[in-house]
Amino acid sequence: MATIGQWIEGARPRTFPNAIAPVLAGAGAAAYLDGFSWLHSALALVVALALIVGVNYANDYSDGVRGTDDDRVGPLRLVGSRTAQPKEVRAAALSSFLFAGIAGLTLIIISGHWWLLAVGAACLAGAWFYTGGRRPYGYAGFGEVAVFLFFGLIAVLGTVYIQADTIGWLPLGCAVAIGSFSAAVLLTNNLRDIGTDTEAGKRTLAVRLGDTGTRRLYFALLSVPFLVTILLGIAFPPALFGVLAAPAAISPARIVARRATGRALIPVLRDTGLVMLLWAAITAIVLATS
Repeated sequence: MATIGQWIEGARPRTFPNAIAPVLAGAGAAAYLDGFSWLHSALALVVALALIVGVNYANDYSDGVRGTDDDRVGPLRLVGSRTAQPKEVRAAALSSFLFAGIAGLTLIIISGHWWLLAVGAACLAGAWFYTGGRRPYGYAGFGEVAVFLFFGLIAVLGTVYIQADTIGWLPLGCAVAIGSFSAAVLLTNNLRDIGTDTEAGKRTLAVRLGDTGTRRLYFALLSVPFLVTILLGIAFPPALFGVLAAPAAISPARIVARRATGRALIPVLRDTGLVMLLWAAITAIVLATS
């Protein structure tokens, strides 16, 4: 049986910035629009964290039963390593999705925006079919697009809308920035796994682009948030404080530029997530206090 520590590792805590950052940025934007609510923000954070834990367990289950995780580097794969039974990991994934659904439904009831039920259903479906089902879109190279959409646009703009009942150009800029960061995190993961994914028939975007193309896309995605910061700063100068997160991006960018592979890319995953979290925190503080 898997230990508690192994279950925690299987949930992949290093991916949690992908859930926390969009809620931070969205809460800051909601405060800027005079709509901030601690309760709404807390529930949005619960939804985001439960979803990312659920999708991580779902990926562990689906990749594990397909044999994709039989020879992997990186975090522990519960099914692939035979540490836990597939049905146990699947149950953990579904339980996380259920928890996210309950928190999301509570948020919808409080806010009164019932049409968001459709958005929530789309998020749950996107989380499962990333690597689950007969034709998982993650195996076809659409993972980064989905992350940009779900953990960027939907997560940030949803957090704003349920509080301020509106969105605008500034929240949209934050959503694009967070989505680009999140896509860069997943792209790094897929860059690390190009070899094993190719052997397993998993045609991720990294596999399709190849090593060099994937590294170029990583630099582009890492640059987008700071370009957005400059554009936002033209109309709202305090937003320029977001560039203070740029020095933290130097280390992961340098590792990718040096053509690191395998385990050497693991720090890039961690550090890219931390840059995203730092950018979101700075931007949220600036927006909330302006």
